[in-house]
Amino acid sequence: MKKKSLAIMDVLSADAVGKLPDRNAAEAVQRMPSVSVNRYHGEANQVSVRGTPYGWTSTLYNGTRLPSASVAGTRNTLLDAIPTEMIQYIQLSKAITPDMEGDAIGGSVNFISRSAPKKTMLNASLGGGYNQKAEKGSYNASLVYGQRFFKDKLGVVLAASVWDRNFATDEMVVDYNINAPVQSQKYGINTVNAKRYFGERITKAISGAIDFELNDKNKFFAKFLYDKFRDVRPVYESFYDFAKKRYTFSYRYSDYKTDLNGVEIGGEHRIGSKLKFDWSFANNEMTYLLDTPPNMPSDMRGLPIAQFSQKLVGDFGVRSSDGAVYNTFDSPDGNGVNIYNIDPKLTNPTDVMDPARLTLQQLVITKLDQRDHDKVGQINFNYDATEKFVIKAGSKLRFKDYQGQQTPIVYLPGAALGIPGSPALIPMSSLQTEPYPNANNFFSEIGSPFNNLIVNPITKNQLFDIFTPSYLKANGFADYSPASNVTTKFKGEENVFSAYVMGVYDLSDKTKIIAGARNEETNVTMSSTAYNSQTKVATPITKTSSYNAFLPMLHLKYAFNENINFRAAYTRTFSRPNLPDLNPSEIIDITAGVPKITRGNTDLKPTFSNNLDFMGEYFLKDIGLITAGVFYKDISDYIFRDISAERINNVNYIVTQPKNIKDASLLGFEFGITKRFTEWSGFWGGFGIDFNTSIIKSKLEVSRYDAQGNVTTTDKTTLPNQSKLLFNSSLFYEKYGFMFRIAGNYRGKSVETINQNLGPDYYISAKNNFTVDFSADYSISNKIKVFMEVRNLTNEPFKQYLGNNQGRITSSEWSSINGQLGLKYQIL
Repeated sequence: MKKKSLAIMDVLSADAVGKLPDRNAAEAVQRMPSVSVNRYHGEANQVSVRGTPYGWTSTLYNGTRLPSASVAGTRNTLLDAIPTEMIQYIQLSKAITPDMEGDAIGGSVNFISRSAPKKTMLNASLGGGYNQKAEKGSYNASLVYGQRFFKDKLGVVLAASVWDRNFATDEMVVDYNINAPVQSQKYGINTVNAKRYFGERITKAISGAIDFELNDKNKFFAKFLYDKFRDVRPVYESFYDFAKKRYTFSYRYSDYKTDLNGVEIGGEHRIGSKLKFDWSFANNEMTYLLDTPPNMPSDMRGLPIAQFSQKLVGDFGVRSSDGAVYNTFDSPDGNGVNIYNIDPKLTNPTDVMDPARLTLQQLVITKLDQRDHDKVGQINFNYDATEKFVIKAGSKLRFKDYQGQQTPIVYLPGAALGIPGSPALIPMSSLQTEPYPNANNFFSEIGSPFNNLIVNPITKNQLFDIFTPSYLKANGFADYSPASNVTTKFKGEENVFSAYVMGVYDLSDKTKIIAGARNEETNVTMSSTAYNSQTKVATPITKTSSYNAFLPMLHLKYAFNENINFRAAYTRTFSRPNLPDLNPSEIIDITAGVPKITRGNTDLKPTFSNNLDFMGEYFLKDIGLITAGVFYKDISDYIFRDISAERINNVNYIVTQPKNIKDASLLGFEFGITKRFTEWSGFWGGFGIDFNTSIIKSKLEVSRYDAQGNVTTTDKTTLPNQSKLLFNSSLFYEKYGFMFRIAGNYRGKSVETINQNLGPDYYISAKNNFTVDFSADYSISNKIKVFMEVRNLTNEPFKQYLGNNQGRITSSEWSSINGQLGLKYQIL
């Protein structure tokens, strides 16, 4: 498929996916050349091609972009919800052709669902596993059935899977005082949060397809996908709150429910000997919902959080001469903390974290519901004008309906506000508690430095009981949700009208030219509510915008011989703004330690890129391949997420807002080799290697402004999420019914967040990350196979840091080793 493809692409088959310990779609794609992934609690969930921002990679399902519903509000679908059993093969396109969706600066990843096989099949798989940190098990099972009927005219395939895994991760989060009015104190530490996630993830999915061949000129099909992903993760957070001289303990019960449902119908038809066309209609919807506590009204359910605090009698004895707490290397007098081994040096020895002194200070239910619904229709024509010239043309319509909110409902006790006659604050020790989950391995990777912050948390049922109206009233809690909450809900409609025309011309037996253009017209309507804090008046607000993307493309393919190809391409692609980024209002969150404002930007422009690609391919025997290439992207109106400090009505806020930057560029080199050493004799002939790497250099200029809007400084940096070095490598063995593969995935350091006002000293970057996985299987017979999979062998932490010092950690997360053992049975 790669050898004959028109675009510059790579292909990964279901058979190749099955040889690796990858249970979701993102983890499967990470093995492909020039691909890196984002990991969340140890599982890959987002894909980046050629080190570009995640939102620049288009995620397609049978050629149509999937809807996306998540708290992040991005267009890139979170792929940890899609099991690999639903996939027949994966197409990774690095230089697209006009018949592909143009919203794909980095590239597009097209997941092709299973279709009916030519002969009857029935495969089953069953496995069980274990997570080291959670100290609990997991299981997965799948079943795939396919058959043809009525003299092979009707084909049916069904695939079902379930994957239930327990997990635990430890994450350290450090909040710096970047909004301090004194420059020298911006590296001061407000809080250190030692956080444990301890939960269960359950993915259940079923997909199917039916195709009916009416005759040799007309074929019809229908496909569906029903996917439910439940992410249950109680979170236990213990804080050193240096800024307020206290401890804080927070418990939240996160029960995220993500549903992805889709159906597609279509047909393929031939008219005469030269013209054929295909059509389809797809209806896809993704929802993201939190539905607790169960004893609250349905419109009040979300993410419940209980926060306890304990004031110190004395103080933390790690303050520097200016009264702030720093990392030792940032301290003006050398008195500070080592983040990985904090000694608080309490001035009063009795100031240990104590459930009897931790009192309930705040209750929050955060509503984070999101819904993204797409209706898509398309038609494509293919006309064989001559034996050497083919014309393709088509059109696609997409109607998107998006709804989202980020609404905090806040309850405060009267005693904390100093209201006379209020009931006393509730100590944690008076509530129903349970042992801290697996306290024996809390941050064990770094020597368990936070054991002094371990307390027995309240139970899930106790948390739910606290939120009952009778309990709230009896203990003096009242609803103090900000009036500005009316601005936290938004709706969006996006209608896209696209059309393309392209020609494929065989200039000679060796040379093929593909030329054409695609045009995409986008119309957006966003609705929310504006709130005037002075007049206390809420006003509905609606903003409309439209933009056009004209995307010319030219491809050249030259075959030196049957096994050597050279490809060159010019393409123009773009990236749409995220719909929540176009929200005409702003969201204020006062529940965090430092209040936060998230602003939309209705003036955002789409990002455009002119792309050049050159690629050489050498196909070896035994499915081997060597590739090498160079690529360049000239980017305009890049969208970045600016994080800055702002003081409003004597309150310090962290403000996040998407903005455009005029120009950016990216230059890269990639190389890959897949080689089986079948020429070696005997046992050694089973070995093989698979290696690919990308070296990328990007440039982005970020201007800083004074109060009058004049440019004071222009900083040079790399594109966010873009790593200079990526590589995937694996050593494998396949012979005598035995297979093993050890695979490594490396992602170099990258800038993650830009602070336009303060500059590079306050950018947040991610450190390099290298993960190693192992898989093996043995064929007992032609139908029965046993398999073993082990993931994250090196237990590599994911770390981020502030500024240019990698020791100034902002977050560091460990997710531990996990794996499974199972059986695959090809019944038919």
